[in-house]
Amino acid sequence: MPCLAKLPIPWAWQMGAIAAQAPRFGVVLTALGDHDAGEIERGIGTFAYGPPHDGLIVMSQLEQTERERVVALAARYRLPAVYPFRRYVAEGGLIAYGTDQVEPYREAAGYVDRILNAERPVDLPVKPALKYETVLNMKTAKALGLEIPAAIYARADEIIE
Repeated sequence: MPCLAKLPIPWAWQMGAIAAQAPRFGVVLTALGDHDAGEIERGIGTFAYGPPHDGLIVMSQLEQTERERVVALAARYRLPAVYPFRRYVAEGGLIAYGTDQVEPYREAAGYVDRILNAERPVDLPVKPALKYETVLNMKTAKALGLEIPAAIYARADEIIE
């Protein structure tokens, strides 16, 4: 399964984590570049016409036009894809698993309050993401001819019909 990843920063550590677990699941990874539209199209097109593949793991936080391009290419080549954020799935992607993109903004209000009450920003704790979400697009699953396991369906935080 390939990873569409802009390396080395900021996603290289994720690629390393995925690569460390891949053999355990019999997965072979192929990193694809995402620096421009041509590289994305060539990479996914070449990948799609190569040996049979299970799908894509999209790790990059792509700009709007590139995000739409990746979702459209995955659909065109009938590649199931896992994305890092809900917005990919809202635009037609299959499934997303990643951090809630709204929660950090809610948390920011508390930091602003503490700073306005004379706490030094350097003294404030750095908090890891506390909330992760799984979003599933059933229309895309049907278009790909996929039957989603009941366990994944039951764990989804949001299902887009």
